[in-house]
Amino acid sequence: MTERYGIKENQVRAFNKMIRVSHQKLNLVCDMVRGLPVDRAVDVLKFSKKRVAGEVLKTLLSAVANAEHNKKLPVDTLFVKEIWCGKALTMKRIMAGPRGSARPILKPFSNLTIVLESGVAPSKKKTAKKETTK
Repeated sequence: MTERYGIKENQVRAFNKMIRVSHQKLNLVCDMVRGLPVDRAVDVLKFSKKRVAGEVLKTLLSAVANAEHNKKLPVDTLFVKEIWCGKALTMKRIMAGPRGSARPILKPFSNLTIVLESGVAPSKKKTAKKETTK
């Protein structure tokens, strides 16, 4: 059996659940590291100004440790194959509004999944934009 739960022999994954940030803000950070080699992705996350970049870095380092310890994969050949986030629960709170009314406050949580693969990272293809002359 070479695959287990959709993960190949040269792939590892790590989860981070219940991150206290919206999935839209988390997705901005995920887009920065998608497809990068691990050493470059760590550098990008360390110098990012986004608050959630620390949580993504923690999850990325956990995936690297999983690759090194569990599957004995070489760390220098790892790259970020897939990274995605999704919605978790939303805490609902109430703030006092004018004239005795109530206003809702929504505090969202997110889940993060990172899949690393050992091998050569595919190069990103630049899409050529067609220019129309008038």
